[in-house]
Amino acid sequence: MASEKRSALNKELLFLILQFCNDEGYKRTAHIFERESGCYFDMEFFEDLVLNGKWNKVEKYLSGFTSINDNKYSTKIYFEIRKLNFLEALDKNDRAKALDILMKDLKVFAQDNEELYREMTQLLTLDNFREHELLSMYEDAESSRKILMDELKKLIEVNPIFHGKLKFPVIKSQRLRRLINQGLNWQHIQCKYPQPNPDIETLFEDHVCQWPHDHLFMQSTDNPQLDASLPVFPSSWFCGPSTVTQAVSREDICVSGPITSVATTSVNMRDSNTMSQNSLLGAEYEVASTVLHSGRNHSPESSVSDDLPIISMNNGMLQNFEPVSHTDLPKTVARILNESSSPMSMDFHPVQKTFLLVGTDIGDIGLWDVNLGVKMLSRNFTVWNIGACSTMFKTAMMKDPCISVNCIAWSPNGSFFGIAYSKHIVQLYSYHGVTDVQQKLEIDAHVDGVNDLAFATPSKQQLVITGGDDKLIKVWDVITGVQMHNLEGHEAPVYSLCPHCKDGIHFIFSTSVDGKIKAWLYDNMGARVHIDAPGLACTTIAYSADNKRLFSCGTNKNGESFLVEWNESEGDAKRTYQGLCENSSAVVQFSPIKENFLAAADDHVIKIWDMDKVEQLTIIDAGDLPANPHIRFNKDGTLLAVIASENKIKILATAYGLQLLNASVTGFVNSSSDVSDGPRKHVINPSSSVANSGEADAHVPTHVINPSVANSGEADAHVPTHVINPSVANSGEADAHVPTNCDEERIKDAKQKIIDNANNKSGVCKIIQISMPSQCKSLQLNGYGEADKISRLIYTNAGNAILALASNGTHLLWKWPQNDLNLSGKATTDVPPQLWQPRSCSRMMTNDLIDSTPEEAVPCFALSKNDSYLLSASGGIISLFNMLTFKRMMSFMSPSPAATSLAFHPQDNNIVAIGMDDSTILIYHVRFTKVKSKLKGHSGRVTGLAFSTAMDLLVSSGEDAQIFTWNLGGWGKCKSKQLQFPDERIPVRGSNTMVQFHQDQVNFLVVHETQLSIYEAKELGCVQQWIPEDSTRISQATLSCDSQMVFACFLGGIVSIFGASDLQLKCQILPISYLPYTPRGNVHPLAVAANPHKPTQVAVGLTDGAVIVFEPQKPGNSWYLAEYEPATASSCLLQDD
Repeated sequence: MASEKRSALNKELLFLILQFCNDEGYKRTAHIFERESGCYFDMEFFEDLVLNGKWNKVEKYLSGFTSINDNKYSTKIYFEIRKLNFLEALDKNDRAKALDILMKDLKVFAQDNEELYREMTQLLTLDNFREHELLSMYEDAESSRKILMDELKKLIEVNPIFHGKLKFPVIKSQRLRRLINQGLNWQHIQCKYPQPNPDIETLFEDHVCQWPHDHLFMQSTDNPQLDASLPVFPSSWFCGPSTVTQAVSREDICVSGPITSVATTSVNMRDSNTMSQNSLLGAEYEVASTVLHSGRNHSPESSVSDDLPIISMNNGMLQNFEPVSHTDLPKTVARILNESSSPMSMDFHPVQKTFLLVGTDIGDIGLWDVNLGVKMLSRNFTVWNIGACSTMFKTAMMKDPCISVNCIAWSPNGSFFGIAYSKHIVQLYSYHGVTDVQQKLEIDAHVDGVNDLAFATPSKQQLVITGGDDKLIKVWDVITGVQMHNLEGHEAPVYSLCPHCKDGIHFIFSTSVDGKIKAWLYDNMGARVHIDAPGLACTTIAYSADNKRLFSCGTNKNGESFLVEWNESEGDAKRTYQGLCENSSAVVQFSPIKENFLAAADDHVIKIWDMDKVEQLTIIDAGDLPANPHIRFNKDGTLLAVIASENKIKILATAYGLQLLNASVTGFVNSSSDVSDGPRKHVINPSSSVANSGEADAHVPTHVINPSVANSGEADAHVPTHVINPSVANSGEADAHVPTNCDEERIKDAKQKIIDNANNKSGVCKIIQISMPSQCKSLQLNGYGEADKISRLIYTNAGNAILALASNGTHLLWKWPQNDLNLSGKATTDVPPQLWQPRSCSRMMTNDLIDSTPEEAVPCFALSKNDSYLLSASGGIISLFNMLTFKRMMSFMSPSPAATSLAFHPQDNNIVAIGMDDSTILIYHVRFTKVKSKLKGHSGRVTGLAFSTAMDLLVSSGEDAQIFTWNLGGWGKCKSKQLQFPDERIPVRGSNTMVQFHQDQVNFLVVHETQLSIYEAKELGCVQQWIPEDSTRISQATLSCDSQMVFACFLGGIVSIFGASDLQLKCQILPISYLPYTPRGNVHPLAVAANPHKPTQVAVGLTDGAVIVFEPQKPGNSWYLAEYEPATASSCLLQDD
């Protein structure tokens, strides 16, 4: 039995080798291998040889499978081939060749049929062999070969020797490569110190990650973290002709593990007509090719593993740090909303997390603020322009005036929403906040019902996509209402739509009620993908929140339901989840919950699955639910809306969602209010007459009414009443941005400082002062656990994350997601980032601290150019962390002395400059774990290091306020310079001095608590200097990425922005504009970092453990050009009362 299995596996291996040869274009080699192995008879190749009369090659190929005497069928095959070869020689009057064939090839048949052999011999005597009565029908060689081939096919098919050899088995594309890649992935997992982008130099030996011979760390590239997340589909998914050509190139595309490169179909995004059907969603060949592409940068994001355990990676193997616990699921009923008719469809606003759109079975729509439990907006169905509608629609309405909402949905940015109705039409509204809703478009879109509607923004164009009972999908311009595309191909009504974008390629998934799934590009060239849904179920499709995993859920005519995750690289179900009811009366509705869970409404409850496990995780019983209710989560998964019986909508919340709703766990508000335009303002805008009189609508939840607001004259209409401060409300005119009295002293201090500066500097340029939150964009980042001050701060070189080092030695990494609200995935104040760490690591990267006087430690770190490695120390031993796994790879140099500054060599990441607290600088080779050179010159600890590639210099600075330059060739000392201080300004003992090179690599910035200076590196001449006029001390400063500005933060809390060319103070961000109004102790920024790609974005780390990111109010604007009112000492200050 075992030998039979081995034999079968050996045969399969032969087929894999054949597939590899054919895929690589080794056709001749493949046919030789077919003949020598005898595993597969290529009938097409054989036919081509016969029709071209290549008789020697015909017999040579055939000999690999059978010989003349094997059986009667084989004998007949050889005879017919040789007979026709003989006749063709006669037809050409080549009697010598004919005689040779007769004597050598045909004589073997003479003993079995001597008379036939004699007749063939007699043909040599005839002038025309057609004179023989049996050969009178012979026409020419071409037609005779076709007749022969038909006969040979029949003989081969009935020949038992060829059984099982005529059909090539169905094998997934590039299967041999995939198996090799899986093996390498598995070997990589077993490595003790897995490298991020290992070079695979051979397949002859097992892979083991070792220190490379040339570099310990991967060198930086122009794009060090390729985020290749194209969905990839095999050719088996595609069918039908294509009128476009295919250009094949080899690029790195993410695969399942760390050792991955891919041969892929390239796509010219500027010309959609160059895209072939095989490159619809990215690549036809999605399989790793470590042999052809070893040593490249990889970003494995989509999986091709056949349930193979692999290291999960994303942009440096960093995974979202989210506690995967079903305790984070929305289980508590926090609100119950009452509709006047049965709700049919719902959607949460993508930005306003508590705003819920609802459409009903009589065509009405409503906008609820579930926080207040109030319907802010209500619209009854009406046709806006009946004259513009089709006759078919008018006739349908005359026959049956009833109409229902089939789908209601927000656009990705929440500026529009659309309603798909059960008869013909789609209505679009523009949304401008709260109750400001305006009619935008009414489209007579489809014949009969419009079943689904979705928004998309390909090429930054606002589009709405509709699918209907007429089996069509249509794409419309939201602004003009013009139909852009008409997608035909479904053979049944379109059921659902799922527009998506992967790495710049926009496409649409669609499903129909007959269980067919198709994928389309934004053109009119037909579907590019055709597959069957599991069980031919009526199906909906959705991606997980991180856009990496594809799921579908549906129910077929027999009531069988299927919830599956798709393997995009294979075109089949990766896993099928268990626990759905086997006889559902309606289509089961489902939704992914962020990146961790799936929810499906089935059998009167909400069932939950962990995405990585097929077994059902838990059940949420909200009570009084229909069998298969509609469900909808808000964007961050903290709120769940589910349609209940008796026209109710239940809002379930997580613990955080309860805080968001200002609701307690022990009770919820049962609100059935449908407030009209007048009373609604009593809640949203307390300036109404009811608010002034102290009366509130009886239906409004009393816990959100602030009594002090009711007596105020005016309040901001957009501020929820429960957050308005009573002291502000009673003031008569409230401004949500005015600080409370607790900040008066801080305001006076800030005012006095600016006045002093203005008085002491004549002719100074006007300074922009930002004293209110509305004057700039800011975003606060918080970590987990007890807050600790941020000592060091840096952006990743990719510009998509911020790394902070806290004083307790913990590293915090915030990474921005790439989604519809943040297409670039780069750092922005418009979208909050998430605290990230690999799923394989249960703790953050943490430095070892010294036991005694930890407050005296000088934290320091350095990040490699490709963001893969981190060197860090907090007064203790130096740790080398793998940023991809958060694992400590090695530790070295135990104190004392302790490291106080770190810098990677710009051209060799194996070499590190380490400033020590004993005033020395060590040039350390990490791979060889040895000190290459020891530099002496400072008289105090070294706190600043910077390399210049243009000058071949290392610049160092220390607490001794000295600057040194060192030659990179022999590490010799070049120049030194002592910082100059005003007579009255004595630096505090232990003050740190830091250095940073300008973009030109010739000048550098020097930061000391008493001054900012620009020096040139060759002679250490001071080019510019700025010294505060008072005792204000600088905590840290940095150059913008374009070296046009200097961002400096001060111990008093002010963040100042200087022009780098002249160190002129241009702009100040006062602490009252970004710190809460309530006292937080002496909170001020300690660290500052500049975005490596956005010159105007800056982040500061605070003493309370928070990080604040700042940007100008308008994208692309400078901090000190036109967008703010320039301020002088007399005009920019808040005046005393």
